[in-house]
Amino acid sequence: MGRSAGFILWLTGLSGAGKSTLSRALHAHLARSQPMEVLDGDEVRTWLSRGLGFSREDREENVRRIGQVARLLAKHGVGVIAAAISPYAASRAEVRRLAEAAGIPFVEVFVQAPLDVLIARDVKGLYKKALAGELAHFTGVSDPYEAPAAPDVTVRSDVDSVEAGLLRVLEALRQRGLLDDSVAA
Repeated sequence: MGRSAGFILWLTGLSGAGKSTLSRALHAHLARSQPMEVLDGDEVRTWLSRGLGFSREDREENVRRIGQVARLLAKHGVGVIAAAISPYAASRAEVRRLAEAAGIPFVEVFVQAPLDVLIARDVKGLYKKALAGELAHFTGVSDPYEAPAAPDVTVRSDVDSVEAGLLRVLEALRQRGLLDDSVAA
């Protein structure tokens, strides 16, 4: 592709919205033409943020850690897809500000679906437990999720196919000069 500069794609949205699914599709597509890494929220919680709880402070620290790793990778020419709930607008804004201050392009992707769809998709039963009061600090039920006011891209996973979401994100990357025309849709 000829481009060696890294960038950060930040996928935010509630649990079950499709962030991991979209990140896998994006990685499979983009890794054909440049180095790519996925920082998935569940994996980060296991390896990078072990020991953090779900208080506001711990959630913000988790987002800061993901942002730091994403910047380090992007600084070395890697395209980074961060797929994390990242519930607070201020934390996401801080990650964007630090990336842009370092000259790293940042694209926020809001992956969303209505709560009833997320509950219906929930194979782990987390929403059901949270709604029953059995699971404290569950984002979107007992803890807030501050949806992006002006995301760079919005993917409605209840109506958009994975392919449609992929194409929407690829187009946003092209418009920002982060992909050239040789990366086929």
